[in-house]
Amino acid sequence: MPLLPLQKDENLLVGTEYPDDAAVYRLSDELALIQTVDFFPPVVDDPFTYGQIAAANALSDIYAMGGRPLTALNIVCFPCRKLGLDILVEILRGGALKVGEAGALLVGGHTISDDEPKYGLAVTGLISPAEILTKGAVEAGDKLILTKPLGAGIITTAHKGEMAPAAALAEMIRWMTALNRGGAEVARRVGVKACTDITGFGLLGHTYEMLAGSNLSAVIHVSALPLVAGTKELAELGLVPGGAKANRDYLGNRISGTTEVGDVWTDIACDPQTSGGLLMAVKEKEVERTLRLLKEKGLVYAALIGEISDRASGRIFLTLG
Repeated sequence: MPLLPLQKDENLLVGTEYPDDAAVYRLSDELALIQTVDFFPPVVDDPFTYGQIAAANALSDIYAMGGRPLTALNIVCFPCRKLGLDILVEILRGGALKVGEAGALLVGGHTISDDEPKYGLAVTGLISPAEILTKGAVEAGDKLILTKPLGAGIITTAHKGEMAPAAALAEMIRWMTALNRGGAEVARRVGVKACTDITGFGLLGHTYEMLAGSNLSAVIHVSALPLVAGTKELAELGLVPGGAKANRDYLGNRISGTTEVGDVWTDIACDPQTSGGLLMAVKEKEVERTLRLLKEKGLVYAALIGEISDRASGRIFLTLG
């Protein structure tokens, strides 16, 4: 039994009964609205950069569904008396820059006083009902392609302890602030039907969401995972966020092969990401073209990391191969 009643409407194409990235409501046979919301505390020190990351992260859900962002509303929790309005302005300026880069309009928002800063967006997008990308549209034989590098949780955890190499942090920030627009454009071009973005549940958590309710499984080749340089070394030092352990505990025996690949690779695959890349299920014949198109979009870390299998239901198999 769901904790909240399910909303029934023939035009609600994607609602709360699905573990998808956003809701989709049909306006006509040709047009539907996508709606999503996301906000979180700072993951970096610089307020402008934090605003960029939070906005890119919120916009990502629209791209993961295959849509185009239309409007955005700021969501702000902020201790104005403690930190001052100058910092808040920088956060909002960073967010506004990303909304503009996405071709969307920032049309308002709401702010409340809170002891801990939090920022994000409520975003509305547009899509044709025939072009919606969902997590559950995977099929046996699909290949899994990831568009951005992993390592956000590990590197930002190391940064909090003043142990992250400056180059690793700068490179991770580059990708956390990058929109997933290019990846979404390629996904539509090559006929992808199943897609999600990698955020707080980590690569394996979001992969599992793609399998939920199906008779399919996934194989992830950990040696093929794209990483920001230094990520594996930091994980080997134990600089892994608590969220990675929480993700690993949640998945439990749904993951196989952890002994073979080792704790470090398993932690990396469970590492919670902020504004991570798209994970898309691509037909085998389109893999080479997809990777080429992604790299033409500047997504230089794009990599083939696994495949969908029918060997067991709802499980993820980790391999070194």
